[in-house]
Amino acid sequence: MSTLRFKALEQAQSRTPLNVTLPSVRVSDFYGVNVFSSEAMRSLLSPSMFKKVEQAIHQGATIEPEVADAVASAMKNWAILQGATHYTHWFQPLTGTTAEKHDAFFDVEHTGEVIEKFKGSALIRQEPDASSFPSGGLRATFEARGYTAWDPSSPAFIMEIEGSKTLCIPTVFVSYTGEALDYKTPLLKSLEALDKAAVPVCELFDKDVKKVFATLGPEQEYFLVDRALFYARPDLLMTGRTVFGHAPAKGQQLEDHYFGSIPARIRAFMVDFEIEANKLGIPVRTRHNEVAPAQFECAPTFEEINLAVDHNILLMDVMEKVAEKHNLKVLFHEKPFAGLNGTGKHNNWSMGTDTGKNLLSPSSKPRENLQFLTFFVNVVKAVHDNAALLRASIASASNDYRLGANEAPPAIISVFIGSEMTSVLKELEENANVKIEKGDNLYMKLGINKIPPILLDNTDRNRTSPFAFTGNKFEFRAVGGSANCSSAMTVLNLIVADQLLKFKQDVDEQLKNTDKKEVAIVNVLRNYIKQSKNILFEGDNYSEEWEKEAEKRGLPNFKSTPKALDAYVNKTTLALYENHNIMSPAEAHARHEVYLENYIRKVQIESRVMGDLALNHIVPTAVVYQNKLITNLKGLKDLGIETESTKTITELIKEISHHISEIQKSVNEMVEARKAANNITDSREKAITYQEKVKEAYFERIRYSVDKLELMVDDNDWPLVKYRELLFVR
Repeated sequence: MSTLRFKALEQAQSRTPLNVTLPSVRVSDFYGVNVFSSEAMRSLLSPSMFKKVEQAIHQGATIEPEVADAVASAMKNWAILQGATHYTHWFQPLTGTTAEKHDAFFDVEHTGEVIEKFKGSALIRQEPDASSFPSGGLRATFEARGYTAWDPSSPAFIMEIEGSKTLCIPTVFVSYTGEALDYKTPLLKSLEALDKAAVPVCELFDKDVKKVFATLGPEQEYFLVDRALFYARPDLLMTGRTVFGHAPAKGQQLEDHYFGSIPARIRAFMVDFEIEANKLGIPVRTRHNEVAPAQFECAPTFEEINLAVDHNILLMDVMEKVAEKHNLKVLFHEKPFAGLNGTGKHNNWSMGTDTGKNLLSPSSKPRENLQFLTFFVNVVKAVHDNAALLRASIASASNDYRLGANEAPPAIISVFIGSEMTSVLKELEENANVKIEKGDNLYMKLGINKIPPILLDNTDRNRTSPFAFTGNKFEFRAVGGSANCSSAMTVLNLIVADQLLKFKQDVDEQLKNTDKKEVAIVNVLRNYIKQSKNILFEGDNYSEEWEKEAEKRGLPNFKSTPKALDAYVNKTTLALYENHNIMSPAEAHARHEVYLENYIRKVQIESRVMGDLALNHIVPTAVVYQNKLITNLKGLKDLGIETESTKTITELIKEISHHISEIQKSVNEMVEARKAANNITDSREKAITYQEKVKEAYFERIRYSVDKLELMVDDNDWPLVKYRELLFVR
């Protein structure tokens, strides 16, 4: 194994940056060339057909068969001209990755003639095998039928791999009986719920608003390691993280990597994947070094949330494929290296209107500010009332390693709004004061003070907060780096939609006692601020004091995934999902089951990898080195040499023996604990047992002894690529 390590290091040190050439100096010349965009459709469809497709995209209108046939024909002709030979329905099952089944465009007629075909029926629906995807019991193994259905709101695109081009059609994935088996279906429903709830609230301020949509800008963090070093670490290959590894002398403590000069080889990779992303219409604009060595970040421009989610998942796929070309490996795992910053996917979320207004952007105009405050306070109230569900939406085995450690937000959901917004809400709550613009710069006095102008980016940043207002959006920082944003965004859209419906009802109730709409709105907002201010926190979310204070405030603190997931299936959540037509109780319970099973399997795999590495690689290496020391010590004693050196060697032999014994004992006990856990039939109980009796009981104990041995055993004998090599050799 040590031979493999040094061969990998030799390969890694011999790498040179690839030469990457931009297709054009201007990104606008090649941006979206691999996307079947509205412009491409317009050029290939008749005006009447194009109008019907636009109505389906923007208004949710039904696509008639003749329209589907026309779009399919246009899409096929466009794709073939681009060099595509196959098409696939591209969907997002609950595996956490994307899925696709490729079919060729060509078909053989009964005459033997070969022609290119692609009908509207093939565009709208396909039937992949549903039995092999996670369903949480919704589908039995023998019930294989499931359907992918075209999502016209997310444009088709061409994926190119090693010269092979495939037309990819974004779709939802549902069972034969209609239950959602994917991430996209609930997300689309939550967007519809948000639109229906938000438009009536907007109409209190602007009658021209006919549609509200959510926007998202997911900042994607990631690590890059050399490909050879990656394959020399079985734990990285199998789990995405290093289960062992002593901290290097230099890590991130000097903070010299953050925003530093990007290494040439890494920059070539970044330029290359950005080119491919831009061709796919993914608006990646930002790149930089992150805090930890070998950690980086990219970020796109804000997009409508369904498209943003598709683009983020697609971007991760593109990054992995391009990295292979550069002999690199991308790590999206939330905690690939112990003691270093984890990997998040900061979800910058806001709401916009069809009139071009960002509903979470403050203004210097009083009326617009009242609208801003309405949506701002309702978001805070929604988070306060549904903190446990929001925590569940970002729960995973991998994110548990990250939450609360090294600049990741804690498991306690709180909201940071900054000093100015804190004072604004305090003024509104205590004095009910607002300035209302009326007519030609005249102001209606309500017997209350004015809300001051609120400036963009008026808050500092609190990097420890899981949910922070950053000037014109909320940043949900707790989402994990490997996660599909849909889970968190579905929940956020849903709880805000539900809260806005309640707000409208409360305002209507207030209007029974006053004819002044603004007064009614302010009265409701004051109550909401009083009811939800416990969720607001401006301090250090990492501190022990905050954990104690949060408990006093009654805020939930679920530190591990199995118990956090309970929020998905409590009575409140089930009613919430069902009332807004997001998921049926059966679908919610099934999803809960899938997430528990995923947690169990991830911990199980990590446990097996730890046992294999510890007993088959670490212990034999330590024994060999220990025998070298014993031989050396025996030789010294045979020569009659008794010095401090021989005493030191004796102590080292004893210490190595102690750690070998601890590893063997702990691994054997862990295997027995795993066997006991596997006999449990209830998924929740099984997941908690894996968490408490396997992961928490043994992972750190085994790691401690292995990492101690790494410091004792001769570097030439150590089998695993070390942290200093993974992080600094590139």
